[in-house]
Amino acid sequence: MKDFALAAAAIDVTALRSALGSDRAGAIACFEGVVRDHSEGRAVRRLAYQAYAPLAEAEGARIVAAARARHAIERIVCVHRVGELAIGEVAVFVGASAAHRDAAFAACREVIDEVKRSVPIWKKEHYADGESAWLHPDGTPAE
Repeated sequence: MKDFALAAAAIDVTALRSALGSDRAGAIACFEGVVRDHSEGRAVRRLAYQAYAPLAEAEGARIVAAARARHAIERIVCVHRVGELAIGEVAVFVGASAAHRDAAFAACREVIDEVKRSVPIWKKEHYADGESAWLHPDGTPAE
């Protein structure tokens, strides 16, 4: 399994979580970003993610490697969806295992924050009123 991957199909969080196990790990921390039905006061019907895959995978792998180097991590993985997603689907999964919880939590937080900040993955929200908008990584509408 790659440390960072893009997925066109549903993310299997159970399999990813299981892969984090280690006899040396006393902690496993996981984050799941899930598609919600609203944004900025507007009803959302679905999302679409697009990525420039070669750069996204390279940057994602760099981010995960940096987190591994900074924290005492046993295993770590991040998977981000691309394509059309329905309300309730997992858009991104980050998981880390470590001997202690502080390292696992810190690595998860660092990875998701950096992925959202710097990996070339773009989100389009499709609203209940029929309109749609691409969002910048910081969540603001694209002009």
